[in-house]
Amino acid sequence: MKLVKVSNYEEMSKKASDILFDVIKENEKPVIGLATGSTPEGTYMELIKKLNGSDVDQNNITTFNLDEYVGLDKDHEQSYSYYMHENFFNHVSIPKENIHLLNGKAENAETEVEAYEQAIDEAGLDVQLLGIGRNGHIAFNEPGTSFDSLTHVVDLTPETVEDNSRFFDNLGDVPSKAFTMGLNSIMKAKKIVILIYGENKKEALNALLSGEVTENNPASILNNHEDVTIIADTAAIGE
Repeated sequence: MKLVKVSNYEEMSKKASDILFDVIKENEKPVIGLATGSTPEGTYMELIKKLNGSDVDQNNITTFNLDEYVGLDKDHEQSYSYYMHENFFNHVSIPKENIHLLNGKAENAETEVEAYEQAIDEAGLDVQLLGIGRNGHIAFNEPGTSFDSLTHVVDLTPETVEDNSRFFDNLGDVPSKAFTMGLNSIMKAKKIVILIYGENKKEALNALLSGEVTENNPASILNNHEDVTIIADTAAIGE
């Protein structure tokens, strides 16, 4: 596990985009796992510039997203599908058929998660981008999630619902369930990059770096992966 210390958000975004772009250049048909939230927005801005300013054949890129709210249409402004198109896909030329997003309005949840996991296995993941929650959750895998978990439906904790409420008009509008890649799904990636930004993530970073591996801290499973880069700012790292 490699810790890259950065002094600000811009530096974090550039370093993360450098890693993703290197993976894309090094692979004939790169498969990249993507995350949502405020933290990776800068990474996508930098990656857009790199892709569009290069001779990389974007037709060969395949993407998988970590998660999606259950019940939200792909065009809903708070869906992760909408987020990804606004922040990344609309600005690059990756073919639509190469973009894999969980369907929040899927009629059959079991079929949706099984097909998604199968697609991941068939394509393989060269790199997975992650963020982290205050309680150590990665994607929507909350504390107590099995390390063996594959793509599944999860009930969101009150803490996570509260964290996400800033994006909605009312707390009651925040979905209480989500589709998410499981911890085992994430660990299938050859390389993992996790962004940890801000003082409120200090405790989560310390728990990850402690080396203790427990299902009470979902992110701790990353200690068992052979290629993890943590990019964290000075506020998250602390003294």
